[in-house]
Amino acid sequence: MKNLNRIAAIGLALTITLGLTACSGASTASTNGSAEPADTASSGDETYRTLDEIKESGEINIGVFSDKSPFGYVDENGDYQGYDVYFADKLAEDLGVKANYISTEAANRIEYLQTGKVDVILANFTVTDERKEEVDFALPYMNVSLGVVSPSDSEVTSLDNLTKNAPVIVISGTTAETYLIENYPDLTLQKYDTYANAKNALENGNGVAWVNDNTEVIAFAKDNSGFKVGIPSLGSNDTIAPAVTKGNATLLDWVNKEIQTLGKDQFFHKDYEETLVDTYGADYEEELVVEGGKTK
Repeated sequence: MKNLNRIAAIGLALTITLGLTACSGASTASTNGSAEPADTASSGDETYRTLDEIKESGEINIGVFSDKSPFGYVDENGDYQGYDVYFADKLAEDLGVKANYISTEAANRIEYLQTGKVDVILANFTVTDERKEEVDFALPYMNVSLGVVSPSDSEVTSLDNLTKNAPVIVISGTTAETYLIENYPDLTLQKYDTYANAKNALENGNGVAWVNDNTEVIAFAKDNSGFKVGIPSLGSNDTIAPAVTKGNATLLDWVNKEIQTLGKDQFFHKDYEETLVDTYGADYEEELVVEGGKTK
């Protein structure tokens, strides 16, 4: 009987403990009923901060590249610069908050949004149907397609002529990787996580060509003698746009209105002239720039 009483007492103690734990957990739930912290919202398994929460914090977390000049890079003073950063600075200024830049790689742009590490991605993010299923894209601010750069003495003008023994350099998580897998499944892809590593690989002869955004390969060929863009346009023409976490409607709506407002002042032409004209010249400006989210 003593043993039975002892077992009953233990069971009662466990019941009380679990009840207290459940009550404690409920007290930390946010006002929307989820178990997220009070300064976040949740959409399925994704976490994000609403527009009001960002304003209240006084800071917006923006994912940008740190090694992709002239779009997003860190200068000799340790400051972020480039076409995407120029735009990001304006977003933060007009929102009335400080811009907190978080270095991102191509492969983790979606992950950073879904986990709430960043509020917005401004990292040369090409809009695709597959990505639309995982993030919400705002209006576009740039046109882009794929291109191919290779050594001038062995210029690649067609991917159809390449064999499995001729590896092609791509960056993981980019539209270039997806395009080549879908359209050239027999090619051997040499994959890298960063733009710096991809460039070094091409310079060191670790691949016969590098496939990436045409803006990137054109810039590379201009900055590096001995290389030529043999294929300036590959696949379809696409657009570059900001991205927010899926379901973050308040932030998405604000970014869209901001892009439309900035377009009235020809902001993105100014951005191009401040950050890209030295790389591409004036001839590419009308082809690359999208004002107010309106593509041609």
